Amino acid sequence: MDAKPPPAAAPLDTTARLLGYAGLAPQLLCLVMVLAGHEWRYAALGGSFAYAAAIFSFLGGVWWGQAVQSGRTGAGAYLLAVLPSLIALALFLPWTFGWEWPGPALLYLGALIALSPMVDRALGFASPDFLRLRWHLSLGLGSLTIALGLLSRQVVDPPLDPAIAML
Repeated sequence: MDAKPPPAAAPLDTTARLLGYAGLAPQLLCLVMVLAGHEWRYAALGGSFAYAAAIFSFLGGVWWGQAVQSGRTGAGAYLLAVLPSLIALALFLPWTFGWEWPGPALLYLGALIALSPMVDRALGFASPDFLRLRWHLSLGLGSLTIALGLLSRQVVDPPLDPAIAML
């Protein structure tokens, strides 16, 4: 018996789009805290890494679900689906060992998130409407995460006050 092809995906409704874009708010808040020099700016960097890592891992779950739903995939799609969680964990390890963090990890994570819709396109499971939204959200979250990575140096290693530097 032949398997039925999956039903055509319905266009995304306004609620899905609005909630998707609302998902950029936590990273934007972290960026504002760092730029404003808020006393919790280091916590904002850690929170921004945790949020980006969680979203990246979530994307792997989306890919896994799409692969299962399609019924037309091999081991490659499942391997791609578990990589985001493993990569996010690996990017957290420098902090646990006391190495330089979070700047480099935020840069890598931001770039991976920004480029992640290329995996969606390669897998071929996403509807055009969903893929368009994925590009918007991934470029947004990826850019915010990269910006936080670039700003992290001034939070982790702030410039010395000239009066203190003379001592």
